[in-house]
Amino acid sequence: MATVSDEQGLASGRQAGAASMSGGAGWLPANPAPLGLSGFGLTTLVLSFLNANIVSSRDTAVVLGMALAFGGLCQLLAGMWEFRTGNTFGAVAFSSYGAFWISFWALVNFNVASLGTGAGSAIGLYLWMWGIFTGMLFLCTFASPRALQLLFLLLTVTFILLGIGNSGGNANIIHAGGYVGIATGAVALYIACADIMQAVYKRSVLPVG
Repeated sequence: MATVSDEQGLASGRQAGAASMSGGAGWLPANPAPLGLSGFGLTTLVLSFLNANIVSSRDTAVVLGMALAFGGLCQLLAGMWEFRTGNTFGAVAFSSYGAFWISFWALVNFNVASLGTGAGSAIGLYLWMWGIFTGMLFLCTFASPRALQLLFLLLTVTFILLGIGNSGGNANIIHAGGYVGIATGAVALYIACADIMQAVYKRSVLPVG
């Protein structure tokens, strides 16, 4: 039973000689993937509850601090640490989505008000580009556990639905994107939990496919 910290998961790109990078033969860096997945998953859940209109979208401010600190900074750090372990996929994914959350924080705080009547189309373009990027990463997960494939598939669908909904000003499609986003965040937290349990108990506990 594999987890995403195994050779076929987010750690698939880690070099066998990672222990020697510190100069100490017995030292091995901790797996940064659970931190990145937790930051991504929790922040995605909170925003998706807003997008799904389960919580009023007028309360967007509640997610901004989390987007900057946990989804943004912590995930970006996880990406940098993945570079350190030699994991190309994890480094690209975590660094990119950490940057996404930081850019989301900046967009909401500084830019949205200046977009004027074209705000919906502009935000839709922003989301579409992230959807295309996520679809590209999804194509790179086919040798990984099924849970990771599902995560990137759901995230791709989330971005596309939100892109369509914002571009066309269709609240129902945005709400649909919110519900898919809730599933996306839940899957990310599940994988993070699987990785943490693997590290703590030294055996696979939660199946990831």
